Parts: sequence; structure tokens; C-alpha cells
Amino acid sequence: MFKSVRSKTCVLARRFSTSASPLTLSEAMKGPTTKLNLFMALNAAMDTALSTDPSVCLFGEDVAFGGVFRATTDLREKHGDDRVFNTPLCEQGIAGFAVGMAAVGATPVAEIQFADYIFPAFDQIVNEAAKYRYRSGNQFDVGGLTIRSPYGAVGHGGLYHSQSPEAYFCHTPGLKVVMPATPAAAKGLLLASIRDKNPVVFLEPKWLYRSAVEEVPDADFEVPLGEAAVWRQGDDVTLVGWGAQMHVMAEAAELAASELGVECELIELRTLLPWDQATVAASVERTGRLLVSHEAPRTGGLGAEICAQMQEQCFLRLEAPPARVTGYDTPFPLVFEKLYVPDKLKIFAAIKDLVNY
Repeated sequence: MFKSVRSKTCVLARRFSTSASPLTLSEAMKGPTTKLNLFMALNAAMDTALSTDPSVCLFGEDVAFGGVFRATTDLREKHGDDRVFNTPLCEQGIAGFAVGMAAVGATPVAEIQFADYIFPAFDQIVNEAAKYRYRSGNQFDVGGLTIRSPYGAVGHGGLYHSQSPEAYFCHTPGLKVVMPATPAAAKGLLLASIRDKNPVVFLEPKWLYRSAVEEVPDADFEVPLGEAAVWRQGDDVTLVGWGAQMHVMAEAAELAASELGVECELIELRTLLPWDQATVAASVERTGRLLVSHEAPRTGGLGAEICAQMQEQCFLRLEAPPARVTGYDTPFPLVFEKLYVPDKLKIFAAIKDLVNY
């Protein structure tokens, strides 16, 4: 199978090398669209990837049956069980198999059913996939590898189905880490991740699988990795987030505007490694205040890195110390989930503290 996949990959690479640049999201929105929720948009992205690249394969626990969140529904029936298939319940094996496939020229899209269970695969991801190109002196790589996994709070997941492990992977040179927040961006980001020449950890906010709904372009398009998006413009406070937390921060920004007359600039990172320092710094230089929010625990979270970088780059323009609103340094609780997650009122209180500093 690998020999066949590799030969097809080479032919496809030659074809892509002479093709036009992919559509952007704004360009694709001018064409036909369909109202989709997040998991349906991800399904559309994988369908597009399978249709346009014969080297793409999808696999993981229950993937052939549609997956526990239905993100791969009907893809086996459409593309065949040699390209969309189930694996044993073994995350280390899933990741190791994906690394091997990518090493011989395939484009594997491996699913880890919950991000909480990605840790058995940690060695394969951070010690093999992330370092494959470096240790071979750029002779070999596993750049075709994408690992998808749902992360974060869901309302009833408890300590083993609610974690946000992004910071672990953001500490690993050689990987890219992506987290979408809306259906349209999710489709474009996943297509860009699958086609990127670096291994990508693609974390999907399961809270939004069904609750986030919008018009999504039917066309094949990509959202560039490494570029943040400004959801809301403002001159008083810079808010930075990613994934499901974006919608909570948007509510807090509206509350700050109506209750305090404070206009927040809200920035979605989208790509966490590498993250768009230039966009964040330009905003902080203007507002003088920074607040970062994420579901993951506070200590060692990506928010600390963002605050440290902005403290270094924008120190003379800061009006207040950079602030964080995060999960607590405890295991993710079941009965106390509402107290654990950073909600709009916690963020609103932090915005108020920043402007009154």
C-alpha cells in the first residue's frame, strides 16, 4: 500500500507545484455556501482532502463508523475502506503508524478520540514526528502528518474528557499546533494543516462541534497557518484567545462595552505554534493592556508565554501588567466544571481591573 501511495504522492506534488494558489476564506465566501456546524465543516474539509489528494488516509478509533462526534460520517462509504479505516484502541500505535505512513510519502490524518488520551502517543509525536526532519539533516520528514483530536470542556466530561493539552505541544519545536473557533475557519485551517509540509497537531473544541453554526464555503479553500484573526477592534484592552474560549471572550467584550464603555480588541490566534506575535504586539502597542484567557491550567499555560513576550516587546507602552484568566491548577472537575472554566464574568472582572490599574 505504501509504495502505491508514495507514487501517487509524487505525481500529485508535481501537479500541485504548477497549480494556482488556493482560495482564501474571503474569496471562497463569494461563491456558494452551506450552513454547517463545526463537525460538519471538518467533515467537509476531510472530504475535500480525500477527493483532491489520493495520498490522504484517515484512521483512528471508530473513524470508519463516523467517529464518536460524527466528524468522519460517510467518508468511508465515499472514499473506500482502504483510505478511511478503524484502528485498535492504542493511541501510541495510531501515532506511530501515522509517522510511518508519512515517512514513506503518504498524507495521514490520524484521530485521537479525546485529547485527554493523546498522552500515550506523546513520545511518537514529540520525539519522532517533531524531530524527524531535524535528525536526518533535512533528508527525510513526516511533514504530511496531521493529528486531529477534540479537546476541552463539554459540560459533563470530568477529568478524563475535558483537558486542554495545547501547551505541552507548543513547547515542541518541529510541530505546528492549530485550534479553530468557527466552522468556516475550521474547514480552511484543517485543509491548510493537511497540506502543510510540517506535522500538525489539530485540536478541535468539542464544545463547539454542534453549537457553532455558520455559512461555510462549498469551495476548496485554506486559512493560512500562523496568522491571527481580529474578531473585534478596540483601543482600550487587547484580548487574546483561541478555540472555544473565543466565544466566551466575545461575550465579555460586549459586556465591557455596554457596562464600562471599554472597547476591547479581540484576537483569535488560530495557530498556537507558531503564534502571530506581530498582530498581538501591534494591538498591545496601541491599547497598552493585555488579557489572555484559556481553559488550560494557569501554570505553564500558553498564556504565560504570550504575556512574557508582550512584556518584552511592548514594555514601555504597557499601562498595566499583562493579565491571565485561565483554568485552575487542579485536575478538571466534574461537579465543579462551571466554577473551573473561565467564564465571561471572570474575564469582565479582569478587564475592569486592567482599566482601573
